[in-house]
Amino acid sequence: MLEQFEKIGKDALADLKKVTDPTALEDYRIKYLGRKGQITQMLGRIGKLPPEQKPQAGQLANKIKKEVTAAFEQLKKTLLQSQGQTRELIDVTLPGIPVNIGKTHVITQTLNELLEIFGRMGFAVAYGPEVEDEWHNFVALNMGPDHPARDPFDCFYIDDNTLLRSHTSPVQIRVMEHTKPPIRIVAPGRVYRPDTVDATHMYMFHQLEALVIDEGVSMVDMKTTIEQFIHAFFGPGTKWRFRPSFFPFTEPSAEVDLLLADKSGKESWVEMGGCGMVDPNVFDAVGIDSEKYTGWAFGFGIERLAMRKYSITDIRLFFENDLRFLEQF
Repeated sequence: MLEQFEKIGKDALADLKKVTDPTALEDYRIKYLGRKGQITQMLGRIGKLPPEQKPQAGQLANKIKKEVTAAFEQLKKTLLQSQGQTRELIDVTLPGIPVNIGKTHVITQTLNELLEIFGRMGFAVAYGPEVEDEWHNFVALNMGPDHPARDPFDCFYIDDNTLLRSHTSPVQIRVMEHTKPPIRIVAPGRVYRPDTVDATHMYMFHQLEALVIDEGVSMVDMKTTIEQFIHAFFGPGTKWRFRPSFFPFTEPSAEVDLLLADKSGKESWVEMGGCGMVDPNVFDAVGIDSEKYTGWAFGFGIERLAMRKYSITDIRLFFENDLRFLEQF
């Protein structure tokens, strides 16, 4: 038994000389000095020896434990000092590790550009809640109880009178409720519709609407503003057109189409959004004299504008957080 104790001690000291880093030192401690380590087990075997062998075995085991523990602590101290010296020798003049800096999302870039363009034309920016009541989202906009846009299958209803806004037109209503003409605002924001997600549809997207109210405002003013916006955003040579349409809150109404080319160079007319003169019923709902004032409004989808400007073919790319896509802008 004593010979076994001496062998454990020699092996422990020999293995300690092979340790060169803190990780290996911890493995060594577990092997020899841990709860189930060889030296700990060696001490536990003393109690099973015959009485006449216990004193000598105990002295030898304690001596081995002290020697190994002392050697272990000394090496531990040496390794820690060596590690500290290594840290101090770091060359602070070397180039730093590159840091990936975030970029503004392409939707935010597009929105900022739009607000800058309309800001130069004298428009203020107005915001409103994304959770709306039916009066602001439908009734005040001349959409009666039977209007198809109010169908629960076309809106995210929270309760019978509350829903996630389906367009940013409610912001126009809120501005008209509390502001006397003249009014000249744009209203950007998120809107929600339960559309089936595909390359051109998403259940949440962004809109930018404009509203101008004053005495003597006409469709000529609206056409001029839209033309200036299109040429500023898409380029001075961009071709566009009005196409007759219908919206319950404007009369007359029109769709705005752009003549754009795809990657192959083939040109086609692409719908951008709707516009028109504010319906007198909308003025009546918010207490504006429709005999004295006229106004116009238009609304464009921000994703749609970005897709046309940057030749993006799938709206889902905006929301997938793929850096390969986002880093292009």
